[in-house]
Amino acid sequence: MTYCVGVLLEQGMIFASDSRTNAGLDNIAKFCKMSVFERPGNRVIVLLSSGSLAGTQAVIGLLNQRCGVDDANSLWNAETMYDVARLVSDAMREIDCRDSPYLEANPAGFNASFILGGQIGEETMRLFRLYAEGNFIEAGFDTTYLQTGEAKYGKPILDRVIKRDTPLADAAKCVLVSFDSTMRSNLSVGMPIDLIYYERSELAITKRRRFDEDDPYFQVLSREWGRGVRRVFRRLPDLTW
Repeated sequence: MTYCVGVLLEQGMIFASDSRTNAGLDNIAKFCKMSVFERPGNRVIVLLSSGSLAGTQAVIGLLNQRCGVDDANSLWNAETMYDVARLVSDAMREIDCRDSPYLEANPAGFNASFILGGQIGEETMRLFRLYAEGNFIEAGFDTTYLQTGEAKYGKPILDRVIKRDTPLADAAKCVLVSFDSTMRSNLSVGMPIDLIYYERSELAITKRRRFDEDDPYFQVLSREWGRGVRRVFRRLPDLTW
């Protein structure tokens, strides 16, 4: 399993993904699920992947290959983020068509989904959720974030904190807290956590960080969040009968 989240705010965007993959309890590994396609001053495109590692890597590999040659389907040739979403979904369907005859015996079949976000030129920032079938949705005015993977444990925290005008720094902390809560409740999500902090119209990734298990900041964040929750809980009024 995995957990990925993209946040769309007035000031910019936050992207985060965990790194745990598993094919059973005795086959745990770490793989980065964050892919960046960047041309500073022109475009920033971030992909967060969820699902079968073979499926997601095949899609990303195809996108990288097309970016390396003069291909009409290259992400470098996309004029809008909607075009990027369409190109990614086309790549997903191409891999699905290629591999599905060989996966018929597997109940899971082709399993790859993505969070996609970024900015091209003067176009506004945009955020998408792409499903395994290749269709997708876009975050709107009332949608401040999109998730994929093991989303339910982090969602309540995001719902209570994240608003369109939330400062980027606060959103980054909130996203990390959502990961802390998810990892406490589900062993299939694990560190390292990859985080991108993108400021609107910057058209370059200048703030990217990986949090390992022994990261001092994440340890403090986790500890203080737990203390704060317990402190607030103790202040709640007692139930009367």
